[in-house]
Amino acid sequence: MMHLPQIIFLTGFMGCGKSSIGKKLANELNYNFFDLDKEIEKANHTTISELFNKVGELFFREIETKELSKIAETLNKTVVALGGGTVCFNDNLNVIKQKGCLIYLQLDPKSLYSRLVNAKTKRPLLQNLNNDELLLFIETKLKERETYYLSSHIILNGLSLTPNRIINEIEIFYK
Repeated sequence: MMHLPQIIFLTGFMGCGKSSIGKKLANELNYNFFDLDKEIEKANHTTISELFNKVGELFFREIETKELSKIAETLNKTVVALGGGTVCFNDNLNVIKQKGCLIYLQLDPKSLYSRLVNAKTKRPLLQNLNNDELLLFIETKLKERETYYLSSHIILNGLSLTPNRIINEIEIFYK
């Protein structure tokens, strides 16, 4: 096994599999796993949905940036699943790219839709959308965020992704 980055950040649209593949990847590498949203929930004793509703998206993004800085400054040998919008706000993208390897798990809008259509209640930005609005929302938001996502160190198709495939891509990138 060659030298791997101390922190591996996973980014991509909600529903692309950052948390589920992140846990498997961390396990495979003997790294810790952190889900940024879960850390924010723990630190604020509330859910992301409630936080969004209570303080609004802009203030939420400030909280997110603080939590991200804490993780980036203190952790080693860690896989971090970022929130879907984390890389798009404040100076988060630069912080992430300086501190570790950023990997974009890329999925097309239709695949994201099929993963998100039954998980709307858990996701603050989707809660009040009907199915047609959901697809349109995904297409629109993805277009807005794609520029940020595409500046990742590594871009992988999020369909049928395995930890070993990610590890191989990281090793190729760091050769």
